[in-house]
Amino acid sequence: MLAVICFMVFVPTVATAQNAPANEYQVKAAFLYNFAKFVDWNDSKLAAPPYPFTICVLGADPFGKVLNDTLLGKTIEEHPVMLVRYPHPAEISGCQIVFISASETPHLPEVFADLRKHDVLTVGDSEGFATAGGMIEFTMQDHDVHFTINPDAAARAGLRISSKLLALATIVHDPPRGAGGE
Repeated sequence: MLAVICFMVFVPTVATAQNAPANEYQVKAAFLYNFAKFVDWNDSKLAAPPYPFTICVLGADPFGKVLNDTLLGKTIEEHPVMLVRYPHPAEISGCQIVFISASETPHLPEVFADLRKHDVLTVGDSEGFATAGGMIEFTMQDHDVHFTINPDAAARAGLRISSKLLALATIVHDPPRGAGGE
């Protein structure tokens, strides 16, 4: 029941022209947009309007046209939302949110190291993304999109995730230093 209420309140209505049910990536696109509303962006990460709020996709784009359609004409705190796709992490600049495609899973440690200097909200849908150092991981449970949040990773980037969003998520933390026999 909580998932239904969460979906109705948190995710805007998403449907195709035929009013078909939203597919997985339509829901994830809506969540990406809405995550921005539940993060405390300090001034160093978000310049004054009309500077755009940039959502970036790193690697192979699983969204296709869905993400473009979802973000068209949207704003975040008076900033027009812009979408940029990058094939390599070293090219990323000016992003507030980076969706890291599953195609980048083998390179996550390097990707996270590259992105640390940018202090961006990292989102992905590869298994173990949040425990590997990502901030928000999409998960699927009974054909529904859910998410896991690693607040430790967000804090390292100087981002604070709203307690309202945290209440809807599964929470994971960084493993303690020295864990795993180190």
